[in-house]
Amino acid sequence: MKIIIKYIFIFLAIGIFASCKKYLDVNKNPNEATKPPINGLLIRTTQNTALNVFRVSNITSYYVQYLANVSLAGATDTYEPIDASGTWTSLYDNMTDIYDLQKFGEERGAFQYQGVAKIMMAMNLQLVHNLWGAAPYSDAFTGESLTPKYDDAQTIFQTCLTLLDDGIVLIQKSGPSENDLSKDGDLIHHGVVAAWVKTAHALKARLLNQLSKTAQYNTGNIFTELAAAYTSTADDAFITTFDVRNPWNQEAVDNAALNLDGWLSKNYVDAMTGATYGIPDPRLPFTASLTKFGDYRGTRNGGDRVGSGTKKEESYVDLNGYYSSTSSPLYIITYEEMKFIEAEAAFRSNDLARAYAAYLEGIKANMNKIGVAAAARDGYVNDPSVSVGEASLTLGLIFKEKYKALFLMPVTWDDARRFDYAYQGFQLPLNVVTNTFIRRLVYPTVETGRNSANVPAVSDVTQRLWWDQ
Repeated sequence: MKIIIKYIFIFLAIGIFASCKKYLDVNKNPNEATKPPINGLLIRTTQNTALNVFRVSNITSYYVQYLANVSLAGATDTYEPIDASGTWTSLYDNMTDIYDLQKFGEERGAFQYQGVAKIMMAMNLQLVHNLWGAAPYSDAFTGESLTPKYDDAQTIFQTCLTLLDDGIVLIQKSGPSENDLSKDGDLIHHGVVAAWVKTAHALKARLLNQLSKTAQYNTGNIFTELAAAYTSTADDAFITTFDVRNPWNQEAVDNAALNLDGWLSKNYVDAMTGATYGIPDPRLPFTASLTKFGDYRGTRNGGDRVGSGTKKEESYVDLNGYYSSTSSPLYIITYEEMKFIEAEAAFRSNDLARAYAAYLEGIKANMNKIGVAAAARDGYVNDPSVSVGEASLTLGLIFKEKYKALFLMPVTWDDARRFDYAYQGFQLPLNVVTNTFIRRLVYPTVETGRNSANVPAVSDVTQRLWWDQ
């Protein structure tokens, strides 16, 4: 709590500083940007980068059926076009702050700040790219246009890779010690340059693996990035500093207060209880609440809740779950994701021994991290349906175990689209308004209302993005 209070005071100081400057500088150009302390920008952008992962996941988790709406035929469940203006605004507000962080770093000769800014810009921009495709970037942050042009989706994707490459170089450049990355201001890696370098390579591996349906897919390039990325769960990128609590915990708190939220999908619960795959997964008690019946029950996407919603007849995101307690880590990218990327890339390159070893390590690493007992872990991993042997390994098994291990992570929607939703037992939601699975979002009204001349035409939510053809 002391740590949280410390950061609250820092955030307040940033706001007061900005407000006073704006109020007192009456003879200055009102259009000139106010410059908050660079360390304050670092705090704000590292926190909001992780929070943006949550904001995106709070949409995509319905599309991969981790979560389900609490009412009949909810819009997100049934693929109605939703207005994600809040998420779009949060992403662009943070990218604007990151742009300023980079510029202030350039003015000070603070290479590490510039490097982190580049890496975080890629983190946020790839979320925009994966939801919408084409987006404003090259014309978006200079302040020269209120209606910035859109960069096409493939250009945005390549920009993310370039930002990561540039960030890796910049963050490792030496400079005056007073310009070193702040340990207190960096809420993700606490000023550890080597950790940021690993994260940048991990993000590159994720992006390159996303090309699996395209002619650009290159397993050798993926392996190169994996070799420079994470070697254990200790390397994971996440935050544990929040204004009040982890946002997934807020959903659990809301639900406990009968503001119904955070309900688990029947698809996810069935995958974890053994109803779908024939073996109970020992991670379920770390993510889901028990019903009043002493078991786990999910809500069918697009259907209605079983009862009133007040009697614990379904399972919800748990108040004390590994990912949803008050101070649970909010993850950006993890070691187990790297292992499943390795498993997939090795499988696609016909290195079955490497693929199988990485597949098993991904399962074990995730179970160890969240606290599954060794006996329960080994009982699951050694089951013949999981330990199938390298000759019997399939992409379906890799994607299934990645789906389980990356609970509530937005990248699982990218995976679902790359895998064409071919998970065992995965169904279209009830009352769905399309005849096939969702592939993208429509552009939000905050953008179509003010920048309509530049917003690309989108036929509907089943239109595939360029990497999902």
